[in-house]
Amino acid sequence: MTQSEPMKILFCSDGSTQAENAIRFGALIAAACHAETSILGIVEKTGQTEPVSQGLRRAQEILEQNHLHAELITRTGRPVPEIIKRTRETKYSLVVIGATRKGLRGPFCMSARAYKIIESVEPPVLVVIGERTALRRILLCTSGTTQADATVQFAGEIARRVNASVDLLHVLAGPPAVYASLIRSEEDVARLLQSDSKLGRGLRRQQELLANMGIPCDIRLHHGLVLDELFDELRRADYDLVVSGSSPVHDRLRAYIMGNITRQIVDRAELPVLVVRGGLSAKTG
Repeated sequence: MTQSEPMKILFCSDGSTQAENAIRFGALIAAACHAETSILGIVEKTGQTEPVSQGLRRAQEILEQNHLHAELITRTGRPVPEIIKRTRETKYSLVVIGATRKGLRGPFCMSARAYKIIESVEPPVLVVIGERTALRRILLCTSGTTQADATVQFAGEIARRVNASVDLLHVLAGPPAVYASLIRSEEDVARLLQSDSKLGRGLRRQQELLANMGIPCDIRLHHGLVLDELFDELRRADYDLVVSGSSPVHDRLRAYIMGNITRQIVDRAELPVLVVRGGLSAKTG
């Protein structure tokens, strides 16, 4: 998509309360980006037509309250294949879905449909968990590599439009005790950014990318296990959105490794999660 093209957002609704939460949160982005919006409702079983139609009308009202005119689309069939089909028929900048937990225990409590959509569609996916009414602060997980630049750029464009700040989070692997002093020096953000190390150059480049967009950005360096440190950071500050990258689907090994981390973020997070596929060159228009 070129800079002159408008952002296109596909909202997916099953008429549930969580779908409405997703539409309200996604509307914050859509309104700020002056996006073209579509609402896809899917009738999966006999007798669901009226509830789905009512859900679509409520969703349309929510978007109209944000001065957005939405195209209503109704399909019959299984939700995941219909969403995949729609994203292949029309090029969207973002897909927004609501997700609820199946229970309080087990390794994966989120609906399997949410994972399947994230893994299968090309556009970034915003998974709205819980209820958020503002988007002021974003936590962006980054490897500091060039592969993460597209995720930084996409999330940065959203932050610029909604006037949000961004914290870049990088987690250093746990070292043997003999290297403790070296790690302490690496955890000094200013020293790391001034260094000529690969990580220092990458984080500096991504911080400058956000700065050039006019986005306030801090770098958070943690030391330990990625997921533990990520959720420690989420508990430390009041974030409204966490952003994670995902490997290209054709790279089976990387998709498995990165996909597992992303899946656990979605599974454990208590706030919306934006997943951007690695190698994406998307812009918000």
